[in-house]
This record gives sequence, structure tokens and C-alpha cells, in this order.
Amino acid sequence: MRVVRISCVGTRHLSPPSSVRGCDAHSDDASASSAGLINADADDASCSSTPSWRIKKSLTCVCFNRKRAYERICSNLTPLQEERLKRLRKRMKNYFDASRPDHQDALRALWSATYPGEKLQALISDQWKNMGWQGKDPSTDFRGAGFISLENLLFFAKTFSTSYQRLLKKQGGKRAAWEYPFAVAGVNITFMIMQMLDLEASKPRSFIRLVFLQMLSENEWAFDLLYCVAFAVMDKQWLDKNATYMEFNDVLRCTKSQLERELMMDDVFRIEDMPSFSLLS
Repeated sequence: MRVVRISCVGTRHLSPPSSVRGCDAHSDDASASSAGLINADADDASCSSTPSWRIKKSLTCVCFNRKRAYERICSNLTPLQEERLKRLRKRMKNYFDASRPDHQDALRALWSATYPGEKLQALISDQWKNMGWQGKDPSTDFRGAGFISLENLLFFAKTFSTSYQRLLKKQGGKRAAWEYPFAVAGVNITFMIMQMLDLEASKPRSFIRLVFLQMLSENEWAFDLLYCVAFAVMDKQWLDKNATYMEFNDVLRCTKSQLERELMMDDVFRIEDMPSFSLLS
């Protein structure tokens, strides 16, 4: 098997489909920036994507149908949500710095969690290529998603070690001759989730973000758990499509669409409630 390299002023409301009733929601017009990663900025037509949300003027919260009854999710965050969102945003803005001892320690911890019993010769080593980094210095691959992408990988490796190792070693299913690079794919998944949730915007522009903030109030590690689910979904999409490395962008877009659909399900209130959470072990 071969692995390839893959380089409340001016308020608005979200206008949803008939199954979702608009009430008030804030937003702004900041656009997501490209991070120099694999492009994952649009839903592919081949995916059964979630309804698009048209933004219009006025209103400040959103009502939607969950468990056959309307529940109200408002853009006015609770103190707990505000604090946890603040901490998550801080993590998202933390760039990887190879000169920082704590960042170096995190890299070593990732190696130890990935290859228990195998000694890492140096922080810059050809050994890293075995994990799916593009070169012998993994720090060069963090430029798009930052330090949080390393934290996500480490969380996955420690929390769901069996699934992590299965995906790392491309076990299960009929694998392609050319496979996606594991670690670089992980960085792209982090970036995709950050774009999907739109957490950097000062006011919510998507309903998915409001749903996620409710989940964040239930579990501070909701982002990291969603990352693990996303990685498992991406690998399953890869197998189902019998994809090649040229189709990685399409697989990532379809992964995003599936996550959005599951997050909008009536009985999904936590990451653990998502049907695809069962892919983790």
C-alpha cells in the first residue's frame, strides 16, 4: 500500500426550510480564509448536503423542531457557553511554535501514543513520514490549523486508541493502492470543522454553530469528540467511494455534509448521540 502526499447591531436571522422556524439570530459577514490546506470550502453536488441557510435582516434567535417540540436556542450565550467558547477560540488561535517546549512535548506525546515502545530519534526525523506527515519536520504541516490540530490528533490517539490505530494502519475494508496521508488528513479535518462551525465569527451565521454551542455547554471537549467522529466518517466515506488521492477533497466535502445532517437530527443533543459516533471504539 502506498501513501501519497497532499499538499446585536445589524442583526439578522437564518431563513431555514419548512421544518425549521426562524425566530432571531445574529450574524456578521466575515469570510473564512484559506489556510493553504486541501480545499474543503464547499459542499459537493454528489453529497446529500444539508439545507442552505439564507441570511436576511432582523431577529435575534432561532427556534427549531427537535424531538417533535420546538426548543429555543438563542444567540445570547450563557456564561458557561461564553467561557468555553472563549477557551476554544484561544486554542484555535494558538499557532504551532517549534521553539516552545510545551509544543515539543506535545509532539513527543503524539509519537508515544501512536507508536508505543518505539523511540523517536529526534523531533526532526524521517520517522514522522510513517505517520503521514509530508516531510521529516511535522511542524511545517500545522500552518493551516495550528496547534489545535496536534491536540486533536493526540486526543484521538489517547481517547479512542483502537479506532486511531485502525485508521492509522488503514485496517478494515478494501483499501486502495494509494491512500490518504493519515496525519495531514487529520490537520485538514481540524480545519474543515473550524470552517463548518464558524466559531471565529463574532455573531452566528449558521444554525450548526448554535447547535454545537449547546453541545459545548454539555461537554467542554465537544470539539475534540466531533473531530474523532469526523475522522472515522471520512475514512468510511473513503472506503465507500473506493476513493483515490485525487478524490480526497470530494470525500472531505461529503464528510462535512454528513456531519451537518447528523448534528441537525431531532434526537442528537450531544456528540455521543450522533449515529456515526458508533464508528469509534
